[in-house]
Amino acid sequence: MIELLVGNESGTKLYIPAVEEGIEWTTKRKSSPGKLTFKVLGDDLADFSEGSAVRMKENGEEIFFGFVFSQQRAKDQIISVTAYDQLRYLKNKDTMVYENKTADQLLRMIAADYALNVGTLENTGYVIESRVEENTSLFEMVENALDLTLTNTGEMFVLYDDFGKLTLKHLSSMSVGQPGAYLMLDEETGENFEYTSSIDDNTYNKIKLTYDNEESGFREVYIGQDSGNINKWGILQYFDTLKKGENGQAKVDALLKLYNKKTRSLKLSNALGDNRVRAGSMVVVNLDLGDMKLKNFMLVESCRHIYQENEHRMDLTLRGGEFIG
Repeated sequence: MIELLVGNESGTKLYIPAVEEGIEWTTKRKSSPGKLTFKVLGDDLADFSEGSAVRMKENGEEIFFGFVFSQQRAKDQIISVTAYDQLRYLKNKDTMVYENKTADQLLRMIAADYALNVGTLENTGYVIESRVEENTSLFEMVENALDLTLTNTGEMFVLYDDFGKLTLKHLSSMSVGQPGAYLMLDEETGENFEYTSSIDDNTYNKIKLTYDNEESGFREVYIGQDSGNINKWGILQYFDTLKKGENGQAKVDALLKLYNKKTRSLKLSNALGDNRVRAGSMVVVNLDLGDMKLKNFMLVESCRHIYQENEHRMDLTLRGGEFIG
């Protein structure tokens, strides 16, 4: 049973609107807040407005907490409502200079400045020596810090809003289910799928990084490569310059591990819905693609849940995953 509560303008009353034509909850892994869209009958009770709190649960399970950002009224008295979770406020732009902070410390600082509620922020470990963010969205600031963490250590973290609390977790904490009982998506759960593998985008088998050392007057060059994949694919080179304080060899190793493989993407449509799945989740995918079988964890890049009367479906875009057989 879906319970959708919307507060009125003064925050003194909560009511359950008569929801027409289903509810959609959408999440994307990068630069996007969680979004809830629904339609209500514009009766006398509909006295909420932009900024009103929205809370959605299913059978007591907490799904979405956010705020009304837009409403559209039609002649037939149906109101189309769009609500976003707290990540929407990370679209604000600002200028920020910081030193010796990890990505989670930066996020905590931003949350304090903008009065955002914070939940679990796991320690990202990598200390950014100094950074200037000028006229940049808060989203971009946090993602730049997470990207620096990823490219220097190979460790990925996921930012999301957990029912009204900013949350940052390592990818290893994002698996849906428990060992021995992970959620598995297969031919039975999805109506259709579309699979793509490629070396055309974000695949590199040679990494070259340089650093102009002002103290010594020399340019330091760091190179890592995979000769086997160079023979197969030709040279696909990633080049960048290092900032002061970055470990050149460690970054080369992390980037080669990250990018020296095919990119794999999968779209699953009309799968059986599971509220635990959101952008950033890791799910087990078990699909027979004809000449090979895919059975491994994949990362959810985007997820759209569709709730209708007595039915819950979801559309997923996933990436990653290794092949067996």
